[in-house]
Amino acid sequence: MKAHRSDCPYESTLRVIGGRWKILILRELFPGVRRFGQLAKGIRGISQRMLTQELRELEEDGIVRRKVFAQIPPRVDYSLTPLGRSLKPILEAMERWGLRQIASR
Repeated sequence: MKAHRSDCPYESTLRVIGGRWKILILRELFPGVRRFGQLAKGIRGISQRMLTQELRELEEDGIVRRKVFAQIPPRVDYSLTPLGRSLKPILEAMERWGLRQIASR
């Protein structure tokens, strides 16, 4: 991932959580630890390749923690870091706004 620094707080936030899938990944992780398959099932339409890529980017940005267990078959758990959990009020506000828009249609 390219290092990019912006002094604009909106741009900085969107760089981390922007795009079609990252917010949905966060939604799936807010309740707790999830495995890759659980995330894939919870996010309709995401490919395995895209889920892997988005999880890697969220991990690089310090939002998601990836824990690999040395067992057969391999097990990998994903969870939010404290920085990732700090996004919850932002996503809850987005959810409220979205619900109002849906109701007003």
